[in-house]
Amino acid sequence: MAQHNPPIKPKVTPIYQTSVFTFDDLTELEAYFEQPSQRYMYARYSNPNANELAEEVNKLEQGDGAVVTSSGMSAIFAAILLFCQAGDHVLCAEEIYGGSSVLLNQELNRMGITVTYVPVESLYNLSSFTKPNTKLLLAETMSNPLLRVLDIAQVAAACHQENIKLVIDNTFASPIITQPLALGADAVIHSVTKYLAGHSDVTAGIVVTKGEEQVKRIRQIMMHYGLNLSPFESWLAVRGLKTLRLRIKQHSSNALTIAQYLSAHPKVNRVYYPGLAAHPDYELAKIQGQDLFGGMLSFAIADDEAVVNKFMQSLPSIPFAPSLAGVSTSISHPVRTSHRSLNSVKRDALGITMGVIRLSVGVEEPEEILAELKEALKVI
Repeated sequence: MAQHNPPIKPKVTPIYQTSVFTFDDLTELEAYFEQPSQRYMYARYSNPNANELAEEVNKLEQGDGAVVTSSGMSAIFAAILLFCQAGDHVLCAEEIYGGSSVLLNQELNRMGITVTYVPVESLYNLSSFTKPNTKLLLAETMSNPLLRVLDIAQVAAACHQENIKLVIDNTFASPIITQPLALGADAVIHSVTKYLAGHSDVTAGIVVTKGEEQVKRIRQIMMHYGLNLSPFESWLAVRGLKTLRLRIKQHSSNALTIAQYLSAHPKVNRVYYPGLAAHPDYELAKIQGQDLFGGMLSFAIADDEAVVNKFMQSLPSIPFAPSLAGVSTSISHPVRTSHRSLNSVKRDALGITMGVIRLSVGVEEPEEILAELKEALKVI
């Protein structure tokens, strides 16, 4: 008597740890090429785990389609290539992640794509910066590391008036706080490594965009440049997404509590956090972020390397880690990490000085984080 196994119905998508998928014959192969979105052929083209991650983030960002990539940097690269080719010109917000600047200045410049940096106060009127070959503006929802908040709807209007595209890096905010596509952006990028995955165990990126042609083109870029993400890291990131909303609420609540404490501390010269009423973008951040201000903040102590080292050494369980957005609190130092490639004159002009420390606030009990910060501030 033949045995009939019951259908397998996993609650969680399995990890499809394979580099290639098989076909029965040429007829089935031709069916793939007729409708590649219905089948799988080669993991560089697509795989079930990467597609699940892309679909879930696309829903959160209200896009028409998305591709996941091997890192946040590859997502930035793909988004620029979505709209640019050799001979084109791009605009970039002056206060931006240092890796974005290096990519534009060193690598894309070699490919014939030039860049002009736009001060934050000029982002809403781009007429004096655009050229006939300008194709896009790259900017961040919340800038790294000084947390200036961009009025995305206003910048999108300025871009479209100049007939250029707006690409927004939404890593610091996450789609729980802001959805740039709904405010007029043409593409959104994330370092999935950060809040979307959330547990400091994934390196990944994503590009979400609008329009059938843009979706088709971004998939081609991912495939042809080999920017794809592995099944296992895709699976880990999907797992992280399941708690994204809960985590962002706790990150935000903790960060506000800590920012308020630091802003009143005599050894802290300045706090950069959009949830503080004294922040220049507070009202905008409150509306655009739906009363959530995120888990990232920066603060300035004395501009003295010895003082900074002493402070870092006095934090027993808050590590100095050159990344952000994990469930555990960590600190970073923009001058020596994310913005190391900028010359000192440029950094000083932006206000990124030796004493600026970036704090990625985790989801621990806020009293635990405050206790460590209090002790470390005592010794400097």
